[in-house]
Amino acid sequence: MNLMRTKSIEESLANAEEPGRKLKRSLSAWDLAIMGVAVAVGAGIFSVGARTAAFAAGPAVTISFIIAAITCAFSIMCYAEFATAIPVAGSAYVFTYATMGEIIAWIIGWNLILELFTAAAVVAKYWGIYLSVVLAGWNMNVPATLPLSGGFEFTWGPFLIVAIFTVLLVQGTKLSARVGNIFTIIKIAVVLFVIVVGFMHFKASNLAPFVPPAEPGQGVASEVKAQPFISFLFGLEPAQYGVAGIVTGAAIVFFAFIGFDVVATSAEEVKDPGKTLPRGIFGGLILTTVLYLGVSLALTGMVSYKDLAKAEHPNLTTAFNMVGAGWAAQIIAIGSLVGLTTVIMVLLMGLSRVVLAMSRDGLLPRALSVTSDKRSTPARLQILCGILVALVAGFTKVDLLEELINIGTLSAFIVVSLGVIFLRRKRPDLTPAYRVPGGSIIPILSALLCFYLMLNLKVESWVFFAVWLLIGFAIYFAYGRTHSVLEIREQAEGKEARRAAAAATTPVDGAAGGAAGSSHAGGSHSA
Repeated sequence: MNLMRTKSIEESLANAEEPGRKLKRSLSAWDLAIMGVAVAVGAGIFSVGARTAAFAAGPAVTISFIIAAITCAFSIMCYAEFATAIPVAGSAYVFTYATMGEIIAWIIGWNLILELFTAAAVVAKYWGIYLSVVLAGWNMNVPATLPLSGGFEFTWGPFLIVAIFTVLLVQGTKLSARVGNIFTIIKIAVVLFVIVVGFMHFKASNLAPFVPPAEPGQGVASEVKAQPFISFLFGLEPAQYGVAGIVTGAAIVFFAFIGFDVVATSAEEVKDPGKTLPRGIFGGLILTTVLYLGVSLALTGMVSYKDLAKAEHPNLTTAFNMVGAGWAAQIIAIGSLVGLTTVIMVLLMGLSRVVLAMSRDGLLPRALSVTSDKRSTPARLQILCGILVALVAGFTKVDLLEELINIGTLSAFIVVSLGVIFLRRKRPDLTPAYRVPGGSIIPILSALLCFYLMLNLKVESWVFFAVWLLIGFAIYFAYGRTHSVLEIREQAEGKEARRAAAAATTPVDGAAGGAAGSSHAGGSHSA
């Protein structure tokens, strides 16, 4: 049993051309950049920044966004090098399989499923809630959830939006990208509107102190399960604001940058990936960072972080209401709804591509990787992902697991960052179109920053993460290890080798017996 066996890059590239399991290359650099913005700029831009400013970093939430952006940029450099060297679906999972071995690749693939599935379900849940807010603004009071027997509730919105985009994705990636582009342009326009109107109410005094002094955690922040894991690990008192608050804030707002590893999962559907992938990924990251910084500055300049902290669920609408611009709330709600729409689409696509890559390798059932003959899309897998996401979002309180998205992403970023170093040493003959500058410095910095951000996530998130990993190991040893394509091939090669060895020894024995017989016969004749 070889748990650390690796899959060659050449084999990964060959598998991408396997008839009946092949994807169509149709995406441009523009499509990728817009895809990155589409998945990163969602409702989070209207809520995550406000919550982080209120309860963690104060006006210094801007620095939190910068730290998160730099960490993401370092990691994305590593993704870009890998993706141009191995331009196939599966992203970090495929990269890890080529460098660190099957068991680690399984863990990363399992974590990517955690990230993408949970993110899609959480965002779909929020989409249903925002839809009710928008309808209420138009005097159409439709409840977001419907009561069921046994105390259960059904959120109908996720079923609607997930069904729509599942159908679109089954029809083809290029068509989905075109629809996503339209929604993303609308979303960017709404964000720019928020920034402009926000700066019309800007007061420099609201930014003082820019880094509020640290103070003991209050309310939920003081509970063990909700405090940063690093505080729990070293017995530190839970705290808000100060330098620690900035770092905690960076770990929280990192959620806003998860889209770019999802973009890398589309490598197999990109035209001229050597040039297109780096341009599309970095273009989207730059545009997203500019938008986030603009919104966070406008937000903290409009109202004091102390006033935001008094609200139960602070967001941009809260801030606009505080400055008497409640009329903007409906526009923000529409922006949130549109923003979430494209996020769901890209997450559903990324989820299916990771599962497709893992099923090609036999770690998940091979039947899942079959693509349609007409459109070259994994139709049955896309439909299955859509059904599962809709069920979880519609019937569970999946929003409680929101930080699991971050911890799954960060764990993948760490392995990809270190994987670049492994790849260069293992395959010095490779010349990817993009290489991370500075030798091993940036990959190591990326891994360290990601790990530090992981330590600043909640204790509760680490507990759920550990449970998820245990479930993953159980599935791998019960199914994936024995059904792995590499395992089956090794078993077949072993049998063939034993058969060949047996065949090689049989003639020798026969020849020996024949020689003895001849000698005996000759002896008799002589006598």
